[in-house]
Amino acid sequence: MEIREPAIAYGKSKLTITEYLEWENNSLEKHEFYQGELFTMQGASVAHNKITVNILSALAAELRGKPCQPFNSDMRIHIPENTLFTYPDISMICGEVITLNDDDINALNPSVIIEVLSPSTKWYDRGEKFKLYRDIPTLKEYILVDSLSVEIESFRVNSSDHWELEEYKDPGQILKIPVLNFSLSLIEIYRGTKLI
Repeated sequence: MEIREPAIAYGKSKLTITEYLEWENNSLEKHEFYQGELFTMQGASVAHNKITVNILSALAAELRGKPCQPFNSDMRIHIPENTLFTYPDISMICGEVITLNDDDINALNPSVIIEVLSPSTKWYDRGEKFKLYRDIPTLKEYILVDSLSVEIESFRVNSSDHWELEEYKDPGQILKIPVLNFSLSLIEIYRGTKLI
């Protein structure tokens, strides 16, 4: 999903979390929320959507009946430490889904987040958003999949509790997600996109 400029709600430039949740639950559009501001989410390209569906389909088939389950961009993730509410392209939650005040909507405990990069969001996803995501105690892997070229950046927490990067740029490579004991070829990830 791409992000537009901050939106104005209730005629205010800053909202409380309670106001945001009320606004969002009655809105026809999705909005990211950060430190009192709303950011409208907009649609994505054909390639972006194909990549997302390719990954999500493979994850759903592989993880069926297992303790980790994938969610699409309708799953809202909240990070209490920094106030962010957002809709990752794909999130994986292992074990019980823990939500804000047991509301069954705002998940708090993703283990893996995958963002498919769009031209307008790639620097945000690589920089500020990754910094915000690192405040999630349960997050073990953060994967960025480019939608304009065959390129994947996989960040994962190592045994010293530091984030390390593994890059994939060859269509013959296999993306590994160790926390899920899952792997998927880049050919499958980019299938149908004209990039391979």
